[in-house]
Amino acid sequence: MAQPAISHPRSVPLSIPVRDVLPWAIFAGVLALALIYFVGAEQGATSLISGDLVHEFVHDGRHLLGFPCH
Repeated sequence: MAQPAISHPRSVPLSIPVRDVLPWAIFAGVLALALIYFVGAEQGATSLISGDLVHEFVHDGRHLLGFPCH
């Protein structure tokens, strides 16, 4: 006796509107730019925070990402 064919439900791709994703994409972009600034440029003439606190906090990350600092 032949067994009946098992039908598997098809997966339907979920559509996410751009207006729902756009605020999160902008937030991620601003956050990424802030992180790049603090890791790569927070030193010297463009410094927003005086002293070496930020530089020392992100020092190893600067070298890991290829930013020179010495």
